[in-house]
Amino acid sequence: MNIRIPYGHTFLETNIPSAQTTILESALSSYVAAQSEDEIIASALQNPIDASRLCELAEGKSRVLLITSDHTRPVPSKITLPHILEEIRRGNPSAEIKILIATGMHRAMTQEEINEKFGEELVARESFANHNSFEDENMVFKGILPSGGELWLNALVDWADLVVSEGFIEPHFFAGFSGGRKSILPGIASYKTVLANHCAGFIADPYATTGVTAQNPVHRDMLFAAQTVGLSFIFNVVLNPEKRIISAFAGDPAEAHRQGCEFVRDISSVDAAPTDIVITSNGGYPLDQNIYQAVKGMTAAEACASTNECGCIIMVAQCIDGHGGKGFYEYFSSLPKHDFAALERDIKAIPMTDTKPDQWQAQILARVLAKHKVIMVADKNVAEIVADMGMLYADSLDSAIELAYGIAGKDASITVIPDGVGVIVR
Repeated sequence: MNIRIPYGHTFLETNIPSAQTTILESALSSYVAAQSEDEIIASALQNPIDASRLCELAEGKSRVLLITSDHTRPVPSKITLPHILEEIRRGNPSAEIKILIATGMHRAMTQEEINEKFGEELVARESFANHNSFEDENMVFKGILPSGGELWLNALVDWADLVVSEGFIEPHFFAGFSGGRKSILPGIASYKTVLANHCAGFIADPYATTGVTAQNPVHRDMLFAAQTVGLSFIFNVVLNPEKRIISAFAGDPAEAHRQGCEFVRDISSVDAAPTDIVITSNGGYPLDQNIYQAVKGMTAAEACASTNECGCIIMVAQCIDGHGGKGFYEYFSSLPKHDFAALERDIKAIPMTDTKPDQWQAQILARVLAKHKVIMVADKNVAEIVADMGMLYADSLDSAIELAYGIAGKDASITVIPDGVGVIVR
């Protein structure tokens, strides 16, 4: 059987015995949209869910804040933003529009990255700014989250008299789904608020998992933040593995997002196929830029991998940006004897008020590594980093499979999840 796994901007391929192999893919890979991408966008904007059209909302508004996603998210903003901007200006040609890049706690986008993601012509014409969660002087206090954490957001929310966001919906490993309210929290929140929302107790909560929003404490805080700030309208797309738009949901931030999540849940859910070896990825660029992001795909494999000593996960992620966070890396590089179970226990004991940057990703990776060996197929420049973090490095998919066979035995069965962030494993 030939398998093809996303890797950066390309794919890695190999052949494995078909009799020993199960493939888990969402229906997204075979979904055929009835309209072109431009038609899907236009139809969603013209027929918003439980809301007036954006052009109508813009009437009489002088300052519009349009929140968009950063370089770590595959939102095709070159295509979507011109439609959204046109719709705003249809209702109010003279409105002042500021486009805020929702970096959350990620690094700022470089000018080159901004030009690449949004298009040089659009960037030259519009006003773009990176959110910086660590600039306390540019934050405003908006109340107390249901969790008890303080809600601090980018001060541009008070500058604006209309707040709009764009994003995309896919399964998310502790928020349930991406999109919608995530443009606000963590998108344009202070690091203090993100730390409270991503605390150890929430990450360990059984409802804080892929495909679940009901009773999910992380989602509850995020939804509260979006409602408190007065997010009026969202535009969210659903993408296939080739990062092309197959559907879009626009309108009321809560209801449009809920309907989008239901669409993704229906099309992305698969039944687990327990096995000793699981091969997966982060769906290629941009989500496989570093090891930090690669943890997301590992959680899909975690749902299938055997917890005995033979169980191992092959994670295919290019990781051209290295580890993705100094704090995240140091949790593992400084860990005595790579005692991952102890690390998970220690993090789970940290109270909300003491949450550290990257703690949540370390908590989840520690949980995975406490039960499974992880083999990273990545750029050779991260080989030493991978080893420092207690994982095995392989410079090719074939060599990773040989390593896995050495752990699980030559007769081991294999489950392949080509896009680990694109599925909900039941």
